[in-house]
This record gives sequence, C-alpha cells and structure tokens, in this order.
Amino acid sequence: MLVGRKSCWRQLQAAFFRLLCLIPTGFPVRSVDMQRATDNITVRQGDTAIIRCYVDDKSSKVAWLNRSNIIFAGQDKWSLDPRVDLVTKGQLEYSLRIQKVDVYDEGSYTCSIQTKQQPKPSLVYLIVQVPANIYKMSEDMTVNEGSNVTLSCLASGRPDPLITWRLLNPSEPLEGEEYLDIIGIMRNQAGRYECKASNDVATPDVKYVNVIVNYPPTIKKTQSSEAQIGRMGTLLCEATAVPTPEFEWYRDEKRLSNTQGITIQVLGTSTILMIPSVTEEDYGKYTCVASNRLGVQNASLFLYRPGTGRDINGSACVCQSLWLLLACFACLLFKC
Repeated sequence: MLVGRKSCWRQLQAAFFRLLCLIPTGFPVRSVDMQRATDNITVRQGDTAIIRCYVDDKSSKVAWLNRSNIIFAGQDKWSLDPRVDLVTKGQLEYSLRIQKVDVYDEGSYTCSIQTKQQPKPSLVYLIVQVPANIYKMSEDMTVNEGSNVTLSCLASGRPDPLITWRLLNPSEPLEGEEYLDIIGIMRNQAGRYECKASNDVATPDVKYVNVIVNYPPTIKKTQSSEAQIGRMGTLLCEATAVPTPEFEWYRDEKRLSNTQGITIQVLGTSTILMIPSVTEEDYGKYTCVASNRLGVQNASLFLYRPGTGRDINGSACVCQSLWLLLACFACLLFKC
C-alpha cells in the first residue's frame, strides 16, 4: 500500500510539472546564469544558502526542484520544510533560500524555466561543508616505561579533516593520523599530547590526552658531609621515579628511623638524614634506598670526620685496612 502511494505521488508531481507549460504564471524569465552545465555552491553547515535564479521580460513558467521533488511551482510551495522559502526581489529574481543548511540538503537543485521558445533549466549542486569535530579521543592513561602505546583521535567533517599530533612541553610535532603509535615509550615521552583536526571550514577542533609513564627509581644526587663531634651532620639523597619513590636509610645492615636519635625527612623526591649531635660512632657509611613498585636503587653516602672527606657528593677514601689506608693517604696527597 505504501509503495502504491509513493508511485501515485510521483505521477502527480510529474503531471503537475507538465501542466506548468500550459498555465500562465506571469513570471518573466531571463537566462539563468548558465556559464557551466552545473554550478556548485558551497555553504557551511548551519549557515543560509541562497541559490540564485533570475528571469527576464519574456513570459514563462518557473519552478524549483530538488532531484525529482518539486519545491516550488511558481509561488506555490510544495515542500513542507519550514526552512525553505523564495527570495523574489522585484519580478526578476526567483531564488531559493535554505536556512540552517544540513548535510542532507546537499545535492542537485534545478531552477526550471519554460519560455515560449524552449525550456531553460539551470542545474546547481549544493555542497555542504561541516567543520572538523573530534568525536572520540583516548582517555588519560598511565603506562610503564617500555610499553607500546596507541593514542586515538577520531574526527568527522566535510571535507575529511587533517589530523595532526603534538607533544607539548616542549612542543614537538609527531607523525601520526587517527592513531599515534609509540613503540617502547620512554619517560621523556610522558606529558600532554595534543590532537588537532582541521579542514579549513572553521577553527580547528583540538583535544588533549595526558600520558603518565611509570619508571623505577634512579638516584640522581647524593650529598655526603663532614661534621665535628657535637655538631649536626646531614646527608642528602635525591631520586627520580614515577610513582614517587619511598625512601629508607640504613647504617650497615640496620634500618634507621626517627626514634634512634636521628631525624629523617622526606620531601617529595628527596630525603635528608640529620644527626643533631654527632658522636664518634656516627662517622662512616650510610645507605639511601629509593624504591617503588617497579624497582629499587641504592647509593652510599658518608659522614666524615673534619678533614678526612675528599668529595662530599659521594666519593671518599674510607680507610678500613692497611692498603686502603695507603690509598687514602695517596688520594689526599694528590687530590685524586
């Protein structure tokens, strides 16, 4: 039954259009700017499109069609779309206006003009452009160093948008389109990634994804020190790691704590061991241990008697045997 109704409606349209040639409408016509067989009009989604058609002083019948559907026959509107109307400035213009253009409006439109001599149809193709829009973007993620990472950035638009990637801070352009593959990601590749989709229809669409790279601790700085008996001695240990490392201090094999006459402070990625009043037993080697769930690293530091430490950043001559004692004297003599 539905097929029969559609067929009947098309027959009615065709019959009506044939009758246009017989019923005077009083619209004069001028040739319809037919410099080409088909003219293209490009408009952005949401804007208003005006498809121009002009008439001259020769009596004729006019109509607007979209594909095979009649939109206007003379001044009679056949379309039920409220966005569509005529622009008729005086008796010379018979233009079609479509407000809030959308992608389904794209296609061919015909301004059909029937003169006494011959029909003069003008075919115009309406192209609807759509600004680039990123509709799916990877969420923020945390990965382990050495992992393979794929970031996705899916965008739509007409014409198809160009997608580019950038790693911010510092700014570094990257090679990738919808998918950005990072093989064996390193800690220096952590940060904020920018995806930009552009097709020159409007301002590019930009979205971001943050990538955190976990890696095991690396102790990057140690600071040994000299202290007189009765004075304060301090040892410093700094490490880099993600997640933030936890610190422990050891003297020989014994773990140290704040309850043993010393003070241990942890400030982010650094730790300080403070001995408020150094005694003879406090001199010697200490071990700083930095750890997180990915690994552990340790470093040795020294609390020296005044005048015995060569390098307070970690290198020292520790004289625990005869040959070490000789090496220590040589080290101090030649300032090795």
